[in-house]
Amino acid sequence: MDPKHGYLTHLECADCATAYDATVEQHRCTCGGILLARYDLAAVAAAVTPALLAARPWSAGLWRYAELLPMADPADRVTLGEGATPLLPLPWLGAELGLDVWLKDEGLNPTGTFKARGAAVGVARARLLGAGTLALPTAGNAGAAWAAYGARAGVPVVVAMPRDAPPLTQHEVRLYGARLHLVDGLISDAGAWVAEGVQREGWYDASTFKEPYRLEGKKTLGLEIAEQLGWTAPDWILYPTGGGVGLVGLWKAFNELRALGWLAPDRPLPRLVAVQAAGCAPVVRGWEAGATATEFWQGAATVAAGLRVPGPLAGGLMLRILRETGGTALAVDDPTLRRALGELARHGLWLCPEGAALLPALRRLRASGRLAAGARVVLLNTGAGLVYPEVEPLA
Repeated sequence: MDPKHGYLTHLECADCATAYDATVEQHRCTCGGILLARYDLAAVAAAVTPALLAARPWSAGLWRYAELLPMADPADRVTLGEGATPLLPLPWLGAELGLDVWLKDEGLNPTGTFKARGAAVGVARARLLGAGTLALPTAGNAGAAWAAYGARAGVPVVVAMPRDAPPLTQHEVRLYGARLHLVDGLISDAGAWVAEGVQREGWYDASTFKEPYRLEGKKTLGLEIAEQLGWTAPDWILYPTGGGVGLVGLWKAFNELRALGWLAPDRPLPRLVAVQAAGCAPVVRGWEAGATATEFWQGAATVAAGLRVPGPLAGGLMLRILRETGGTALAVDDPTLRRALGELARHGLWLCPEGAALLPALRRLRASGRLAAGARVVLLNTGAGLVYPEVEPLA
């Protein structure tokens, strides 16, 4: 094990499998592919077991999985208490649908969303590699998280987001001391502004999938779900899909767990479902067309700001993952989403709009016959409803 980089061995292109040195700053493969962190999993398996993990306090958060993260020295980590979020049974929904339904509630993370996971590892790794100013486009929540963790790490952060992004996330970015730039347009327009700054100012490009380590924080979702279910994989995981880092992270986590031999051997890997808003559904359109890549979604519009990602960089990889896992993709319109928001609240769950979309999606999947009776399903709520006070539920 390297004293700085842990069991991380190299980076590998998800498309062409070209290997890259992980000890220096890297962003994308020369072929344009996304870089994935790779570990010496045989050495990890020899060093730690599920039984040893069980002795670690949950208060360590996502860092309880340190051997599967890209840094060894605790002094290099950046934390605000992220991870270790609850996995809640939903017996009322399970009884309705004849399923074993659980909710992974990421709204209890710092800054109120699962973006804290990616920011914790992404900021820490960027600092370890000697990055200066970090820059990223965002629909809102990632900007707030990276601003908070940048402040924690003492690293400057520049955030670009649409002018109509949730007001609370704009306030958060300013409050944490990051530089906020508002664009008239979508996250894709914010991305173009950041790309110009990266070239002109030499900023560290922390855009989604343009650095490899945000994904490593997000994959801890899968590690936690497996541990909370007694090192078994659920049959299905429904994930609200914008940029798709969480979807790719879940896929990566369960594949690593299988390679480690930590999963119950009698269960297959979970089928992953990409749930999008009807007003911005490039993955769903690509899936229904049988495509290998997504096309830019013109006129993207939805109250679920995190789903308003018209041109996800990992579109092709997400479609590949859905095929590999036997999953699917479907879209939910805003009125249906808002009705689900109200229904969930009446069960004590104030989810973000993105997470609320999972309820009607699950019902449609069950009605279609895709989900067998008794199947274990995890709904991944990505954030707290408190982040979106302006989104009114419908009765």
